Amino acid sequence: MSKLCVLILFALLGSTVAQFFRRDATPTHFDGLSLDVAPGAYTSETQESSPPATSPVGSPPQPYTSYPPVPNPPTPSQAPPAASPVGSPQPYTSYPPVPSPPMPSQAPPPSSPGPKLRYGFYRYSCPRAEQIVRDTVRNATSRNPGIGAGLIRMAFHDCFVQGCDASVLLDPTPANPRPEKLGPPNFPSLRGFEVIDAAKAKLEAACPGTVSCADIVQFAGRDASFFLSNGTINYGLPGGRFDGRISFENETLAFLPPPSFNLTELIDSFRVKGLNVDDLVVLSGSHTVGRSHCSSFSDRISTPPSNMDPGLATVLKRQCPANPNLTNDPTVVQDVVTPTKMDNQYYKNVLRRKVLFTSDAALLTSRRTARKVVENAVVRGRWERKFARAMVKMANIEIKTIANGEIRRNCRIVN
Repeated sequence: MSKLCVLILFALLGSTVAQFFRRDATPTHFDGLSLDVAPGAYTSETQESSPPATSPVGSPPQPYTSYPPVPNPPTPSQAPPAASPVGSPQPYTSYPPVPSPPMPSQAPPPSSPGPKLRYGFYRYSCPRAEQIVRDTVRNATSRNPGIGAGLIRMAFHDCFVQGCDASVLLDPTPANPRPEKLGPPNFPSLRGFEVIDAAKAKLEAACPGTVSCADIVQFAGRDASFFLSNGTINYGLPGGRFDGRISFENETLAFLPPPSFNLTELIDSFRVKGLNVDDLVVLSGSHTVGRSHCSSFSDRISTPPSNMDPGLATVLKRQCPANPNLTNDPTVVQDVVTPTKMDNQYYKNVLRRKVLFTSDAALLTSRRTARKVVENAVVRGRWERKFARAMVKMANIEIKTIANGEIRRNCRIVN
């Protein structure tokens, strides 16, 4: 009799879950959060195609938390690095940094030709490489959490143009006066360059010509996620990237999805880079931290009707000029609830229509992506785990080899 009761209970639970997630159901409520979308308001679903990653990345990420915590060594005082030429950071409210766990320690497998990344890549050639990057990021984000948001964004912007090869760091030269960092998606909003410079200087002193700028950018994005999430986003990342020698401004417009994109355009731009719809929804969650220039969303508050929450639109109209331009384009926080914390608040904001960009609001225009938004909003820890996996996957886009890459001595210029 007891076994029969258990079977009946499981059958009832399965029926309830299936009823909510069945294909023809329009999700309007979930655990107290309303999608506030009328039946039939969704566009037709786009068929998802998930191309394989460019190359395998060895073993799965090893969480730092599986290692016993050890205290951080003190960081020697240094003169602050030179300011980045690409804009200045906006002030944020500082909070105490969380302690750093130790880096994962794994013996690298035998080397093989081709762009193959490995966990623990610098274990023998530069044992403290990842810890040096993490210490540098910790110091920067403890002073200004907004720099951490910039580093996460930099990791994304680097990978989507020429692959994850630090091409976004290259300065203008007479031969190439318009590199990526001067492209409209990057200038003047992209920041954190001085943090990469500081980490590279320390690594060159410890292990000359060993650690690529491309790896530093991806390690820094990972570590910024760790500190801004108070340690809840915590994952290992393989290394072994080479630095690229090519960087063109016009490619930023060709490959970086702007905030004005609709869902179809977003899906297409991610698919070109080997990322699927789930990666799109998950990586969009990085908009839970950082600031945005008014020009990135001015159309949503100046041209009614808009699907933005009216209260938020009113606040933004007071903060932004009617016609923002290069000389008058202030910034506002992207997440009005927890602006300096990496968490799943972004998805709750999407459901309540309290997001800035057309690309954010677009996640509710498909039943499939709307369901993913709901799941990330209400299931504790779900988005953080998925974000870690998506960042590892993204960091493997179009990896350079020794044939078309190098290890720069200075991240801003080719050797």
